[in-house]
Amino acid sequence: MTDLFSLNDGKMAPLADRMRPKTLDEFLGQKQIVGQGTLLRRAIEADRLTSCIFFGPPGVGKTTLASIIANTTSSAFAQLNAVTSGVSEVRTVIEEAKERMRLYSQPTYLLLDECHRWSKAQSDSILPAIEKGWIRFIGSTTENPVIAMTPAIVSRCRLFQFTSLTEEDIKTALHRAISDKERGFGDLSVVLTEEALSHFADRANGDVRNALNALELAVLSTPMNTEGNIVIDKLTAEQSIQQKVLALDESYYYDMLSAFCKSLRGSDSDAALCWFARMVTNGVDPRIIVRRLIAHASEDVGLANPQAMLTATAAWTALEAIGMPEARLPIAQAIILICESSKSNSVSMAVDAAFEAAKNAKNLPVPAHLRDTHYKGHDKIGSGEGYLYPHDFPGHYVSQQYLPDDALNDRYYFPSDMGFEDRIRQNKLEREKRNEK
Repeated sequence: MTDLFSLNDGKMAPLADRMRPKTLDEFLGQKQIVGQGTLLRRAIEADRLTSCIFFGPPGVGKTTLASIIANTTSSAFAQLNAVTSGVSEVRTVIEEAKERMRLYSQPTYLLLDECHRWSKAQSDSILPAIEKGWIRFIGSTTENPVIAMTPAIVSRCRLFQFTSLTEEDIKTALHRAISDKERGFGDLSVVLTEEALSHFADRANGDVRNALNALELAVLSTPMNTEGNIVIDKLTAEQSIQQKVLALDESYYYDMLSAFCKSLRGSDSDAALCWFARMVTNGVDPRIIVRRLIAHASEDVGLANPQAMLTATAAWTALEAIGMPEARLPIAQAIILICESSKSNSVSMAVDAAFEAAKNAKNLPVPAHLRDTHYKGHDKIGSGEGYLYPHDFPGHYVSQQYLPDDALNDRYYFPSDMGFEDRIRQNKLEREKRNEK
């Protein structure tokens, strides 16, 4: 079978492709999974790797490691992309793998890029081949496979999480690129200043592909000086990669949103502002964030500080009226107020208890004194009879039945002793004492 990982080593291929590591010793980062003595490294070196899924941010070595496996294994190797490959292509690979196993006892590795994009039908089509050993599946994805993929596939694979490369890893890759005469710019006299090197490493944000792309742009667009050197200084580096490369997959988005919500609940305004800024910078719609503010104003603050709900809804109004970036201020104001307010979840617990009780309600008639009286002739059927108008009594309160007959002993709302809600609690206690008299 043709090696589908074969790279165009000519100078027209992108630098990031030309500099792709070919051996485990060249591989950068991910020491936690491919360092000396690790399970994955031992399995690769012994050609005993079973089905697995590599997941993590872009540009951290997932496809590169699969390429190394392809170059070192004695097994056959095939590659598909979940975006462009359908069930028919999968079946062709499986039939070839089945025949290869029958004739030569040779297993086949199947690398599937963007494997989270496969449908359930596509995933199910490969399960028998994995179970019978015809296929050793290697999935590559930027998403969390536990969330984004079918459980049937995930349960049959070992999961290996890749992390962003360190700045030192990025610097190592850049040094290799300017010194390698076969694949990099070693035939040229490229001088990379320390300031430029640090800028590339910082702005790449753990993605070596972006760092190499930026270096390539800088080298190819910078003329030689009178000494025949191509000098890449900080200014040239800044022009080649101006902002940090940000990647926000679905899993990372939900993780950041979760961290934001928990920071609100945990009364850490610095952390909440930090996650707010990072989400917006990564392209999250600020309306999603403000919706969570409104929810948490009731869920975690509630009546301990009623002003929290007003401020959160005001942030929504401001966002709709003036948009970003100006709306950052009222949103930040709401974030800080919710964080720094006294906390109470009594509203959330009360409404949850009420809805849970409603599931088993007996649907009895509404007590007569509470029934509607807006229509003529209501008195002829007893609607409203016996109702006591609270404003006719001292303190604008009078004890009478308001609960349904089948819920007379139910109680849902238990005010806390936090903030304004403590005043509510005191008022309820006073009313209960009056009822006892």
